[in-house]
Amino acid sequence: MEEVILVNGNDEPIGTMEKMEAHFKAELHRAFSVFLFNERGEMLLQQRAKAKYHSGGLWTNACCSHPRPGETTDSAALRRLQEEMGINTSIKKIFDFTYKASFDNGLTEHEYDHVYAGNFTGKIEPNKDEVQDFCFKSMEEIETSLQSHPHKYTAWFHIAFPKVFDWWRTQKDALL
Repeated sequence: MEEVILVNGNDEPIGTMEKMEAHFKAELHRAFSVFLFNERGEMLLQQRAKAKYHSGGLWTNACCSHPRPGETTDSAALRRLQEEMGINTSIKKIFDFTYKASFDNGLTEHEYDHVYAGNFTGKIEPNKDEVQDFCFKSMEEIETSLQSHPHKYTAWFHIAFPKVFDWWRTQKDALL
């Protein structure tokens, strides 16, 4: 049974709950999203496996998940990056945000999302249970695609991408 860390609006832990129960009850919980860039400044996108419990087949950032009780968000982000994409690289936290999105299957993501960024150039070995496909695209290509094909992307990516793009325009040199 996988548990998530329930938090208040200031990201202070207030308890734990089984992951699916938290998503059915729309409880605010801690999460993270990792955005990776190659040497050309292109962003790594992954297409979620169709069998995922929500948003299957949609495109999103390199990885997303939840820290486990007793696990730091930083170490959870690195763990899931390895588990989902087979990637080991350094990342740094760039901002956080809260969002709530409901899905047709009765689940709701209500997350306090910690956003990380990093660089990666190397072999990607995705876990086929998690990831259907992946690619690198320029920030401008992604921005255009989000506008022309919004249904192809996850709810949180629509919220996080503009914030990451704003950060990337001014901070990418510190990352690259």
